[in-house]
Amino acid sequence: MADKNLTVEIVTPERMVFSEPAEMVVVPGVEGYLGILPLHAPIVSGLEIGVLKVVNGGKEAKIAISGGFMEVSNDRVVVIADTAEQGNEIDVLRAKSAQERAEQRLNNRTADIDAARAETSLRRAVARLRAAGQD
Repeated sequence: MADKNLTVEIVTPERMVFSEPAEMVVVPGVEGYLGILPLHAPIVSGLEIGVLKVVNGGKEAKIAISGGFMEVSNDRVVVIADTAEQGNEIDVLRAKSAQERAEQRLNNRTADIDAARAETSLRRAVARLRAAGQD
């Protein structure tokens, strides 16, 4: 199994974000993170906001996603994400600013603040920062 790889494709409605072989993929599933290795059983899973990790040759690519679906079949992993950004594409200052705005909205709640929307914005910003290596 050491010489066997997965084919990984991550797409959004706008573009192909990632298309490379991998030894392992870790995705933020709706019920927790899932690890996918070669010869994995077929599976379809919903995805949550989080960081998707692709490991190949000792290197790890981190991709921030904000929901979607994943299908695994015949050593092929296809992720159809609502949004996806590779860590090296992320504007860290913009993500930090979005995190601060969301935290301020949640900390200073008023009746006109949509708390669920602010929480989602915060989760997205944190995922983007983690993918960019700003843990």
